[in-house]
Amino acid sequence: MEISLTTPALLFPAISLLLLAYTNRFLALANLIRSLHARYMTEKDLKIKAQISNLKKRVILIRNMQLLGISSLFFCVVSMFTIYQEYQMAGSIIFGFSLVLLMISLLLSIVEIQISVKALNIQMGDIEK
Repeated sequence: MEISLTTPALLFPAISLLLLAYTNRFLALANLIRSLHARYMTEKDLKIKAQISNLKKRVILIRNMQLLGISSLFFCVVSMFTIYQEYQMAGSIIFGFSLVLLMISLLLSIVEIQISVKALNIQMGDIEK
């Protein structure tokens, strides 16, 4: 399959918005961790410690999501450069690799969202009792 220089460029807006969403999730979690940490230092509640542990896993997932998204964008640019240099086959392969990285990033996003929902369900379970 032959791709043009504009084909990888189509991913730029999508990856940029995705990275922005990942960054927003990271910042929200960082603020939550800081506030929970401050509460734990005064209360020493084990539930807070468990929440912080859960949030730590989510932060690691988001870091990996960001890393894969940035790598996808990088290889997208590399594929554009190789296509510009008229190395169509190499450009196509690199673009395919970029897509794979983006898919893995999205899969990690699904895992992170599921962990988030599970934590919210546990939190709401306290209210229902």
